[in-house]
Amino acid sequence: MGRKWNNIKEKKASKDANTSRIYAKFGVEIYVAAKKGEPDPESNRALKVVLERAKTYNVPKAIIDRALDKAKGSSDEVYQELRYEGFGPNGSMVIVDTLTNNVNRTAPEVRSAFNKNGGNMGVSGSVSYMFDATAVIGMEGKSIDEVFEILMEADLEVRDIVEEDESVIVYAEPDQFHVVQEALKNAGITDFTVAELTMLAQNYVTLPNKEAEVQFEKLIDALEDLEDVQQVYHNVEFAEE
Repeated sequence: MGRKWNNIKEKKASKDANTSRIYAKFGVEIYVAAKKGEPDPESNRALKVVLERAKTYNVPKAIIDRALDKAKGSSDEVYQELRYEGFGPNGSMVIVDTLTNNVNRTAPEVRSAFNKNGGNMGVSGSVSYMFDATAVIGMEGKSIDEVFEILMEADLEVRDIVEEDESVIVYAEPDQFHVVQEALKNAGITDFTVAELTMLAQNYVTLPNKEAEVQFEKLIDALEDLEDVQQVYHNVEFAEE
């Protein structure tokens, strides 16, 4: 399972490396999480998750502070969380999570991105049943055995612990995100390469040729470039280059 995460993560990192698009999306996500409760990560778990993830993407402090200040202020901007599901080339599966302040805009834009790039929208539940909500936490400088021992001492059982390249990745139930990360922090681990609540496919597919891969990447790019789209999950494993 783990290698699939690095495959997806590397694609995202390479695409987002030279653009501020991801920072704008984090600004919205932080604002929405902060408005759900207190704008304090110690008392607002949803906000804490977003801020931990923002840290792994090196989101500038100014972006974070601006979103928190907006949430603390008089802004009454309302966002809705909407999920869309669909299919890409060769029956590949895609989940699109959005935060929108204009529902009438979002659905047509997502549908258009699918239709123009070899995919099609599905009904609610047509894809998500093939994915599992998962907490993914990664770190460097520790071995699998060391991480396993830390979690054992904290009396925590997780789905899996794997080594990928120079990182150790922990896969856990979504409601374990905070307790797993706190156990690791208590053991002296302060920097995380990954800190995500994500959707991982139960089974991954490879596309039949490079042409199909290019078409699929265009679909994902088109979806991720939409203003309201926060996360895109899929079940395609790209061939190593």
